[in-house]
Amino acid sequence: MKQSDNPDSSVFLTNSEAAEFLRLSPRTLEKQRVVGGGPPFRKFGRRVLYAQSDLQKWAEDRRFDNTSQF
Repeated sequence: MKQSDNPDSSVFLTNSEAAEFLRLSPRTLEKQRVVGGGPPFRKFGRRVLYAQSDLQKWAEDRRFDNTSQF
């Protein structure tokens, strides 16, 4: 079965790829991992990966209709 055939499968992105996906700098994601508030991530040894589905959800959770909602 191909990964795209399984709706529960995730594509995992590196820090740089995740930053590009979100149009943020890689350094911003690195800082958010330390101080909190960033998207969920996974660690495999020393390697940090982000599930594309988590990045999409995290971005959707930051949707606002006007500035008074902050």
